[in-house]
Amino acid sequence: MTGVLFACLAGFFFGALNITMRRGLARVPDVDAGSAVIASVALVLVGVTALLSGSDLFDAGELWPFVLVGMLVPGLSQVLVVHAVQAAGASRAGILFGMSPLFSAVIAIVAFGEPLRWPLVVGTLLVVSGGIVLAWEGDRPAEYRALGAVLAVSVAVMFGGRDNVSRAVIENVSTDALAQATAVMLGATIILVPNLLRQSSAPARFRAALPAFAPSALVTALAQVALFEALDRARVTVTAPLMGTGVLWTVVLAAIFLRHSELVGRRLFVVALLVVAGGAIVAGTR
Repeated sequence: MTGVLFACLAGFFFGALNITMRRGLARVPDVDAGSAVIASVALVLVGVTALLSGSDLFDAGELWPFVLVGMLVPGLSQVLVVHAVQAAGASRAGILFGMSPLFSAVIAIVAFGEPLRWPLVVGTLLVVSGGIVLAWEGDRPAEYRALGAVLAVSVAVMFGGRDNVSRAVIENVSTDALAQATAVMLGATIILVPNLLRQSSAPARFRAALPAFAPSALVTALAQVALFEALDRARVTVTAPLMGTGVLWTVVLAAIFLRHSELVGRRLFVVALLVVAGGAIVAGTR
């Protein structure tokens, strides 16, 4: 039951993250500086919490795979996530991020030899139906750009790869969730902070972005801890559908906090329900 609670919390925090990033970008539209702030501040928050709780952060033999995972997601993917939210909006990008269970299943079938079952076909049809409805949407925000949708789908593919790698790694380690989350955020920081430092005026840009993206860093830290706590306590087939509710949370929170800029209507809620239902069927029957 605790694993279910953490999975639900992870879904909420991942949904809230899209909203806080959108609000941060409205204040400081600097993708690289914002990404560096999110990763590094989240690393400090999770790392300090892990140290205070007595977690073993120095077991390199067990934690290095999580560092590598973090370099990909949320490392390399973080820049794409922020660009996608900036271009497509929090609600529409968030819905496309929610396609990750489908890509996770496809990767598992192609790369790891998982069998193709009929629930995957049904889930795929639901997810694709949601994508088609979203693509035919006529009433979009004025600043919407199709590139954001392409980036969001690319992020969903990366999330699917992370799910498969994390699933394989977690089964063979004994470190706790806080240590795992710290290692993941370290990997992200290794990618995103040097990416900013190689550019001009990096320190000034980091300071300018800090107030705008600090809420996103806090939400990221909470989401990562909740994610690994859930994976430590419950099967992926249980946690993945619950974390997939982040799609619905994104749309709900966008309707509350970004309703004027996001143009959230009934069609968007229908799309979110289709994607969540498809993802839940795919993840819950694997």
